Amino acid sequence: MKHLLSVLLLLSYINLNAQRVVIIGLDGISTEGFKGSKHPNIDNLFANGLMTLTTRPVMPSVTLPNWTSHLTGQGPEEHGITANNWTLANHPLKAIETDQDGYSPSIFKLLKDGNAKAKTAFYYNWAELINPINKKYLDEVSFEEKDKYQDNYAKALDFVAKNQKSPTLVFLYSVHTDHAGHDHKWMSPEYISSIEEADSAIGSFISKLKEQNLYEDTYFLFITDHGGIGTGHGGVTMNEMEIPWGITGKKIKNLGVTDSFFNNNKNTSLVLAQIFGLKAIPKSWTGIAPKAIFK
Repeated sequence: MKHLLSVLLLLSYINLNAQRVVIIGLDGISTEGFKGSKHPNIDNLFANGLMTLTTRPVMPSVTLPNWTSHLTGQGPEEHGITANNWTLANHPLKAIETDQDGYSPSIFKLLKDGNAKAKTAFYYNWAELINPINKKYLDEVSFEEKDKYQDNYAKALDFVAKNQKSPTLVFLYSVHTDHAGHDHKWMSPEYISSIEEADSAIGSFISKLKEQNLYEDTYFLFITDHGGIGTGHGGVTMNEMEIPWGITGKKIKNLGVTDSFFNNNKNTSLVLAQIFGLKAIPKSWTGIAPKAIFK
């Protein structure tokens, strides 16, 4: 009897901690653009979770500082990344905390340090995006050229299936939505179409997860970095500084579209840490995990 009880407790522990999280990142999605486009698959995905349309980027409202903030729990004043041309070898502002290789501690490092069996993946199609992340904490890295992302979606599906018994964190990103804004203007028909195209790809990805029984135990985040106005961004207009952020999963409240809590891009890693049960939060992480989102 004692042996059976021990086994049940062990299985309970495994189920509690072997979380799977898929981060769906689309670059340059403004709240204005989200409201002005059709995205039934994203809507369905977060129907049992929440979506806030009042999340704020960190400043400046440009790409690399904000994605780094998502993945390190810090603002630019802490991680030191203030522009898209940051490299490990050449940057003016020193990070306040780094690992032994000189990188700000990311959620991937925190997860690997907290659980050696965890599996991590990073899929992207904007070359500079990987620069602030220490690749040694990533089990799979895939870069797709010329704004393409479909092959990365397929690779992410395979990665989830292959590692379905392990705690898994997948970062699945595309820049094509941002480039549509730069090339044709934010809120142009081409920009709106790029969001709706991504929604279709997300719907197909989710359907395949369901077919393989990989959907029910998965947390999903929908995140972006900034909005835009005209053909650019980097300023402080609400078009640039108000963005969507969504999450769903078994520990997440069903709040629908809500503005009941303040949210910022640097909160994302703290939310992930709580989902994975990670306690050793780096001192440089100044984000928070909003209590209002958890059951």
